[in-house]
Parts: sequence; structure tokens; C-alpha cells
Amino acid sequence: MEYPVLSHHGGTRGVTGSCHQLHLDPFTSLLIDCGLEQGADAAPGAPSAPLGFDVQGIQALVITHVHLDHVGRIPALLAAGYRGPILCSEPSARLLPLVLEDAYKLSISSEPAQVARYLAFIRDLIVPLPFEQWHTLVEQTGLNCRIRLQRAGHLLGSAYVECDVQHAQAGTRYVFSGDLGACGNPLLRPVQPPERADVLVLESTYGDRLHPPAGDRQQRLEAAIDRALADQGTLLIPAFSLGRTQELLYELEGILHRKALLNKGGPAPDDDPLDWSQLPIILDSPLAQRITSVYRELHDYWNAEARARLAEGRDPLGFSQLVSVDTHARHQEVVNYLKSTGRPAIVIAGNGMCSGGRIVNYLKAMLGDPRHEVMFVGYQAKGTPGAVIQASEGAEGFVQIDLDGQMYEVRAKVMTLPGYSGHADQQGLVRFALSGQVRPAKVVLVHGEMGAKKSLQGALRQQAEQAGACLEVSIP
Repeated sequence: MEYPVLSHHGGTRGVTGSCHQLHLDPFTSLLIDCGLEQGADAAPGAPSAPLGFDVQGIQALVITHVHLDHVGRIPALLAAGYRGPILCSEPSARLLPLVLEDAYKLSISSEPAQVARYLAFIRDLIVPLPFEQWHTLVEQTGLNCRIRLQRAGHLLGSAYVECDVQHAQAGTRYVFSGDLGACGNPLLRPVQPPERADVLVLESTYGDRLHPPAGDRQQRLEAAIDRALADQGTLLIPAFSLGRTQELLYELEGILHRKALLNKGGPAPDDDPLDWSQLPIILDSPLAQRITSVYRELHDYWNAEARARLAEGRDPLGFSQLVSVDTHARHQEVVNYLKSTGRPAIVIAGNGMCSGGRIVNYLKAMLGDPRHEVMFVGYQAKGTPGAVIQASEGAEGFVQIDLDGQMYEVRAKVMTLPGYSGHADQQGLVRFALSGQVRPAKVVLVHGEMGAKKSLQGALRQQAEQAGACLEVSIP
């Protein structure tokens, strides 16, 4: 066998479970991500399933970002005997223990002493790396390997991994995209294509579509809230604790700030269906609250516009109308209060695909009442309750949804707000792949449904042909 060679332990059947191994020689390899398969991709018992591949010779686990579909199998990796470093960006090093603690409590054990031991173990392995600096991993006769992390624009700390391999007088640059962000993220700096990639392992979540222009998404959010709350209902936004929640809070703070300036010195105008200054924005997710606190502390990693808000004395992720719900008892009180009263509110609760977490209790209480509305701002994987509810948008008659083994009718309004994708679209993926100084000879498509991969494969080949370049695009 000719080295280096790639093998894939996830991320090839759908949009979750990313886990890629770069074999440098028969005894030496790197692991890029170790993610959990979720939704329709997942086999029964996936969170506690054994790893399924040998950890011998893995020099390092490199994490692109801390979503569970990229880090959720770390407990299985450790159970299989891995004791090497977990390399990631500095923000990811802060966020990873929070995400793994939450997952451990849900799927393995919530016994405090056991959780504390696990977290101490994880923290000992984490090695934070600065962006844009090379880090040597392997230095031996006839084999050298170094990596560099570059901002991926997907969420705070997200990176793509450049891997430089010098092997038998030849050099190969592998690039692992991780998840690439869409342009227009309100908090993060935009992604820049790699200067060089000989082999590019590229995500393809939205490889078959183009996003609407991001510029007017805040106006669309504002209009949707006005529309949804005019009938004194609750607007439920299922959102992942990490990334999407912080984007939403940032944009809601922007809307509230502008409304306050417009209405300064008087009550809400007659044509305003709602007094926004009295509108509670309820963040009902202990994990999202802890992550938001870390986001606030890591403002040096925000983009220039977001840092400018701080300089004006504003707090985009901690404004006065933001109400955080911590305990389960308080959560149940809020659910009952909003169900029984006519007070408008916005609730952001996890999880983003409605397959668990506190959003499920809100859905059980409110899906049957047309006063309320469910707004989707993120991808809904096939097989999840979120996908079923989303599919009821515009459907004739009532759709039924299974939540915790019980059927509920969807009478609440349902809408999907485009422009909030955390992933680059086809145009962004092609630009990332082909606009570096040295174009790749080979692109390997992962992390996408087959239709998205096929569409992206065609777009990449077409673009390469137009440029007179030779490009191999494979789908493992």
C-alpha cells in the first residue's frame, strides 16, 4: 500500500458522524474528528456503541469544532484505550469540556464524582493551538507531519485542518474542511480558502443548493416575530446550544436596540403590533447559557462589527430582556405560564432537531394551539421530530408527531427562516475548494446526503473543466 492513505469511520452515509483517519505509514496515523452519528444516520445505541476501529498508532486526535457530530465518540475513543493529545483551537479548548460533560450526563452517567473524573481526564488531554501557526506532530526518519488550524467560520473556534506530510522525499498537503460556515455570520470572521491543498476532504451538507442573500435575514426575523406575536402567542425556536443560539441572541439584541432608539421618548407606535421593550427573550437551556458565557469571554475571536458593539457599551449576548431559565422546576413553571397566559414571548431552547431536551416540553404544551408558532432556523436531519414538524409547514389538515412515545397534533404555525444556515452553500464550497493559490488534485466529499454530494461533485468538475484543470472528485 502506498502511504499516506485515508480511511473514513463516519461522515460518509449522511451529514453526521465525521471521523477521518490519515495513515502516514503502517504504524502512524492522525484522527480528524471523532463524531457521533445522529438522526437517520445513527444505529440504535450509537452513543454507547464501541468505537469500531483500532486506536494503535494514532498520534493525535485533531478536532475541527465541538459539535457532537464531530466530537461525540470521544468517550468511545478513550474506552478503546486512546491516551494521546486532543488538539483543537483555543476557543474549542474552552467549549469542548462543556459539550462533552453535557453528553456524558445524558448518555453515560450523571453521578457527580464520575463526571468530575471524566472531565479532569479530558482536560489533561486537550492541547489548545493558536490559529494560523504550524504545529509539528511527527518528526522521525523519513516521515514528518505538521498541522495548522485556520478559521472555518462555522462557530466560535471552528477550524479547518491543514496537514503537511513529508514522506519519502515527497510532500503532500491534506486539508480537512470540518464544517465550513456560510458567509454573513454576525459574530465570526469569514472563512478564507486554503492557500494549497493536494487532497481536500470536503463537507457537502448544502452541496446541492444556494442560500438566499444573508443581508436581509435580520429584517426577515423581525417581520416573522411581529407576525407570530401579534396573536399573543409564544414563538418557539429550537436551536442548538452552540453556535445558532449565540447568533440568534446577537441579532435579537440588534433588533431590540434599533426598536428602542426608534421608540425613545414614547410608547410603541400604533402600527407596531407589539411593544418590543416588554418582550421577554427566554433562553431555556443550561448548556446554552454556559456556552454563551464562554462566547462573551472570548470576544477577541469575534469579528470587527461584533467587537464594535461591545465598544459602544452594548452587551450583544447578555442584554436586559434576556431571561435565562436554569433549573428544571423553573423550566416547567415557564412552560405552564406561557401555555396558560396570553403573554407574547420568544423561547430559544435545545435541542435544535427537537429529538430531546427542553424544547420537547414546550412542543408538547403548545403544538396543539394555533396561537403559537415554531420557527426553524437550522438543518433538520431526516428521521428527527424537527424534520416531521418542519414538513407540516403548509400541509393541509393536521400532522401528527410522536414525542416521547405519544402522538400530538401540529396545530401551531410552523415556518422555516432561511439565511441562518451554519454551513456554506454550493457556491461557498466550490469557492473554498478551487480558489486557493494551488488547487487540489483530488477532492473527497463527506458529510452530506448522496444527492448533495452528487450535485457538488458535478459543480466542482464543471468549474475545474472551465479553468482547464484536472480534478478527481470522489465519494467514499
